[in-house]
Amino acid sequence: MSVYRDDIEVPVPHADGELWGSDLLADMLRALGYRYIALNPGSSFRGLHDSLVNRLGNTNPKILLCLHEEHAVSIAHGWAKVTGEPMAVVLHANVGLMHGSMAIYNAWCDRVPMVVFGATGPVDAQKRRPWIDWIHTARDQAAMVRPYVKWDDQPASLKASLASMARADAITRTAPQAPTYVCFDVSVQEEKLSVPQQHPDPGLYRAPEAPAPTEAQLTELEALLQAATSPVFMMGRVSRSEDDWDARVALAERFGAKVVTDIKTAAAFPTDHPLHVGPQSFFLADKPARAIAEADLIIAFDWVDPAGALRQAGAEGTLVNVTLDHQLANGWSLDHMAQPAARLHIAALPDTVIGDLVMRLGLDGSRQPPPAPRNADAPPPRTGSLSMDNFAATLAQSLASEPVTLVRLPLGWGGGSWHFRHPLDYLGYDGGAGIGSGPGMLIGAALALEEKDRIPVAVLGDGDVMMGVSAFWTAARYRIPLIAIVCNNRSYFNDEVHQERVAVTRSRPVENKTIGQAISGPDIEFAAIARAQGLEAIGPVETDLDLAAALKEALLKFRNGLPVLIDARVDPEYAEAMAKGMTETGGQKHEG
Repeated sequence: MSVYRDDIEVPVPHADGELWGSDLLADMLRALGYRYIALNPGSSFRGLHDSLVNRLGNTNPKILLCLHEEHAVSIAHGWAKVTGEPMAVVLHANVGLMHGSMAIYNAWCDRVPMVVFGATGPVDAQKRRPWIDWIHTARDQAAMVRPYVKWDDQPASLKASLASMARADAITRTAPQAPTYVCFDVSVQEEKLSVPQQHPDPGLYRAPEAPAPTEAQLTELEALLQAATSPVFMMGRVSRSEDDWDARVALAERFGAKVVTDIKTAAAFPTDHPLHVGPQSFFLADKPARAIAEADLIIAFDWVDPAGALRQAGAEGTLVNVTLDHQLANGWSLDHMAQPAARLHIAALPDTVIGDLVMRLGLDGSRQPPPAPRNADAPPPRTGSLSMDNFAATLAQSLASEPVTLVRLPLGWGGGSWHFRHPLDYLGYDGGAGIGSGPGMLIGAALALEEKDRIPVAVLGDGDVMMGVSAFWTAARYRIPLIAIVCNNRSYFNDEVHQERVAVTRSRPVENKTIGQAISGPDIEFAAIARAQGLEAIGPVETDLDLAAALKEALLKFRNGLPVLIDARVDPEYAEAMAKGMTETGGQKHEG
């Protein structure tokens, strides 16, 4: 199955042999190894765009045309969640950067790599065209996103621009990973080169290895584990490597450590393993919270907000915090959370520490094949309306024997309804907990998963889809097969529950909670909107049996290389228990 298709057939280089500044920028992108570059066109990088088309032609990086800058960044985000590698993105001037900023924040909070290239009108005021170049030029363009990128630059010459590209690439790949941003001057792009020039050798600017734990730290950690009677591993942001996955299992089994995971981050441990304490959720459920509260040793492996989780559980056990995340803490965004009080802080990647311990202890980390089918214990579909429990059970039963990667799950998802047995079974949330990123992240993940023989499936909220629906045009344009399921409750339902709590507290009419929340009257026809983007569309479906039939049809279309959307009308009441839990624990807005 071929994922990427475009129509351009261009000789490389252009026949007249002239070279321009942007030609070298394009050459550098190729030398850095980028396979794709996601963009929405803009005059500020017209020179680079010309070079991508007329100099590079069909060679990498290939253009992914997007209908909105936020989609371009979200696609790169989804790609990084699968591959661990950055995709290149280009945003038009200050206006494109403003459009893409929410998605950049998501990528920052999710700690994924990407290099975002921007562009500005001529820095030299004498070269600016009247009006348009002035409003598309900023004195310090990166100031808009500096609090949530690792590094930025606005170089003023071609040589400096090439150096910045190499540096941005190395920095985004260096742990802890996060986006970087480089802004190109349009004058540099459109400079005609009078003498031959070459770009730097990327091999001389490689990302450094992540720091490793010291022998003293490993000795202390091993001693703590040997002495513990009820250890708990909190598995957070870890790799997609099968070897790393097996090492986590081996270490937990060696010490009988209970393992807790959550829905905010990707699959980290087999959820049907006897040592896993579920269900996984956005906030700790009762059983995981109890396990942490009863632990005498807690090891947080790059867990998102360990201090908050320990406070929720009322835990008093010894904490070991394994993370590099403190290196990204700054004074603007509070995504670094509260600082936990830890007996031992190891500044290293979790899988490095676990791998070193496994080797030190002489453990066998060889992978044992999981029993199949994965979700055979899910109840069969039954005729009835689509509560969230019925929805999840139907999905699990219908896709039990398929190699599915769940790219996204909604807030009301029951953590025990689908077992994760592989690091690519689930990719986690978006990081920033906004709305509108789901479609783009699904496309980026699907692009990366095609070579891994996985089926990308995302369960998206109706609010998320409406804010990001035009991203699906890119999937149709480049024939990227995927399955999107709109979990359509016709409401920003979590906010209804917030309104209900406020009304009860203030003795005001609870029945008014839907005003300004419900996405109905008229209802949105998601299947029609999907077809307008070029997707195959099914629905709306309103019963378990209809959803099962829709999934069967969607699998056939997927295997024919098509992107598919299913509109599943879920009972709005399904989210009430989860949404009330969110309000009680301080949660914020989720996909509608």
